[in-house]
This record gives sequence, C-alpha cells and structure tokens, in this order.
Amino acid sequence: MKVIKTVGFYESFDRSGQPTRDTHYCAGCGHGIAHKLITEALVELGLQDRTIMVNPIGCAVFGYYYWDVGNIGAAHGRAPAVATALKRTLKDAVIIAYQGDGDLGAIGFNCTFQAASRGEHMVTFFINNATYGMTGGQMAPTTLLGQKTATSPYGRTAQNDGYPLRVCEVINQLQAPVYIERCSLADTKRIMQARKAIRKALEIQRDGKGYAFVELLSPCPVNMGMTSIQCAKFVTEKMEPAFPLGVFRDETERAQPYPAPPVKPSVATFFNDSTTKVSHAQVDASAHELRLKFSGFGGQGILSLGLCVAEAGRCSGKFTTWLPSYGPEQRGGSASCSVVISGTPVGSPAVDHPDVLICMNQPSYERFAPTVRPGGTIIYDSVIPTAGIPLAGSVKTIAIPAMELATRQGVPKAANTVMLAALTHINALQLPETEILWAMNESFKKKPLLIDKNQAIFQSGVEWCRDHLK
Repeated sequence: MKVIKTVGFYESFDRSGQPTRDTHYCAGCGHGIAHKLITEALVELGLQDRTIMVNPIGCAVFGYYYWDVGNIGAAHGRAPAVATALKRTLKDAVIIAYQGDGDLGAIGFNCTFQAASRGEHMVTFFINNATYGMTGGQMAPTTLLGQKTATSPYGRTAQNDGYPLRVCEVINQLQAPVYIERCSLADTKRIMQARKAIRKALEIQRDGKGYAFVELLSPCPVNMGMTSIQCAKFVTEKMEPAFPLGVFRDETERAQPYPAPPVKPSVATFFNDSTTKVSHAQVDASAHELRLKFSGFGGQGILSLGLCVAEAGRCSGKFTTWLPSYGPEQRGGSASCSVVISGTPVGSPAVDHPDVLICMNQPSYERFAPTVRPGGTIIYDSVIPTAGIPLAGSVKTIAIPAMELATRQGVPKAANTVMLAALTHINALQLPETEILWAMNESFKKKPLLIDKNQAIFQSGVEWCRDHLK
C-alpha cells in the first residue's frame, strides 16, 4: 500500500519539546481530518504563504504547532475579531478563523454573527462535535436533546437547557455571507464532500469575494464514551438529523471582489474635522517617550483635554496615541484617558504608570496618584485633599486652582484649559506652545465662540503658574 504524505504541515511537531509527527488529538477525533483537508487545499491552491490561521481556545488551541502557515492565537471566542483586524490591515492575506462549538457557539457567538453580518473577507471553519472537548465533555450550545454530558448527566432538555444551536441556519439569515455549507467528517464519502466545501471556501478567499462559513460535524469518541466506529455512527444517525447537511448559500458566481477602498489621508487626526496641519511622524530615537494620564469626573473635559494634547503631539511630528476610559455614567461618573507621545512607534496605548498625571477630582487622585512612576509629576486641582495618599519616591506634586481660575473668567467648565496651561508652563509635554494652542483652538472649531474665552483662560493659567510656580 502506498502512503501519501499529507502536505501543508510542519515537518515535525515540537509541542511536547520532542520532534514528532503525532498530534495531541484523541484517536477518532475529527480535528486531524479537518486539518488535513485545509492544509492540502491551501497547498493545492498556492495559498500557503498568504494564509494566516487564527487558532482558537479549545481542542485546536495547539494548531499552530501543525499548520505550516502564519499563525496567531485569539482569546476565547474572539477569533473573528482577530481575523477582522488581520484582513483589514493585510489586504492580500487569506484569513482563516478555526473554531469549535464552545468557542464559536457560546462565548464567541456574537463575534461570529457580527463578522458574518459585515461580510468580512475571511473564512470560518466551525468544528461541531456537540460537546466541550478540551475541558472534559460539558454540555455545549450544539449538544443534542437527550444527550448526556458531564453537565447534563440525565440528558439535555429543551425546558431546562434550550435547543441545540444551528449556526449555519442563523448565519444564513444574514445578507452578506457568500457561501455557507454544513458537512460531516463521519466517513469517506462525507469527508470528500467536506474537502470540496473547504476548497471552495478558500477559493472565495483567494478571489476576494467575501465571507464564507463551513461547519463540520465531527466525532469526539473520548468525551462521548464511544469507540471511533460508534462515534462516527452517532454523527450520521443522531447529529445529522439535528444538523442537516448541505449548501445553505452559494453566491460565488454573483459575488464580485470588493472595490478598492477610497484613498484616505495617510495620517489620522484626533479631531475628525481637522483638515490642516496633517504631518507625518518622524522617528527620533533620542526623544523620550512621555506617558500621561488624565482623570476626573465625566463632564470636566478630561477626554477633550487628552485629545488636545494628543493632537498637539501629532502635529509636532510625534508618534501619538489616545485611549479613553469611561465610567458607567456619561456625566458624573469617572472618566480618564491615556496619552502616549513618543519619538518612535508606540507599542501600547495603555498607561499603567504615568510620567505625568492630571487629576481633577479626589477619587481620581486616590486611584491614580500611587501609580505614578518615581520621578513623575502630578498636577491636580488645589481643592482636592491629598493627605494620606501614598506616592512613589521623588514624585513631584503641583496644586493648581483650576476651577477657581476658570470660574473667575465665567466658564467653570474650562478648568481643563487651566490644566493645559499648567502642562505648557512647566514644559511637561515637551511640545511647542504654538502647537498646543493650535490644537486647543482646533478642538473648539465647531464652537467658535468658545475660542477667545479659552484663550483668555489659558493665558490666565499661564500667568498664575508664572507667578506661583518655580
């Protein structure tokens, strides 16, 4: 008998630390068959070097040890979100989300539903074995009525557990998907049909025609307490009546590759209506990365202050990010944002230990002041009581009567502008004042009557700092 070596896999699987050709899948499991069909199709279609596989949480979590393609792991149920990001940034790549029924049908169902509704250019291969395989055989969204599992020892009931989730039927209600099919991996004849479906789904990705979804009914002998033959029979006699095989949609003849997106400015602005001062960030390895945190109540202009600083950094040719965080209420709840200004590309927009912290209320001071790195700076409204709050060594604190100064000018809500003036005066931002003022004015572009008032408040803040701060 001639043995044909499967293509598309790595030469050896080093998951256990030793080179081997054995996978971690149980005997009789359908995952290995699905892997074989997918990798062979990728090689035959010449897509191997263009493909990125998004590996799930579940039995296939170690798939990246086997597929000889680009690989990336996703959080539980979030493979479609990761796949969406990959496709939108790597237009020519073939993106595959490989998921099980727990990963896709439970925690990740809305993620899949929304990706399909948007018609993302990706293919999802959905392994349905009617159980949670990796964690010990608990009831899954696709577990059949009457089926016994670790968490339904007397069998699933519709009254208590609901009905099995038919994912293909749900996806078929959406307008965007191009191709939807359900196949089985129970015997040779069915595997050959699955092979055709997998190949077709990948051809759709090769041709850029849209979203494809292929469900594969798969045996899971160990968790079902059956032999491989018994489990294959369970798939054909029990699962297939509940999950009918067939093509639910095939619009590949009608589907056309999406047109190229319209040309957009290569530089994003933080203010959507900003049409001037579009500049490219310039790499400056000597420039210190500045990490700032702005915090206070919702309604105090915390996020707007952070946006203004971020825009000033962008217009100064820096690499800049702005990351907001909202409390439960739109106004009155906690609000904060993180801003990073750097001479090199920013690795993470999150700021856990800021160089500079701006606080405009007591809860924010209590929460964030202890996180400021040693040698950092805290600028806070002078009405905030600060006694008893532990700080890292050599942290500099600056109290500014921001609310008082803004109220004197008749605009109490402009206390954030006073904070901007303080940042400018002590040169905490290391940015030209002209760029900071331009960004401030740009933030009020839709409310021009506020520009002069805020300029006056900014100047009063600078004057107070000049008179009271060394």
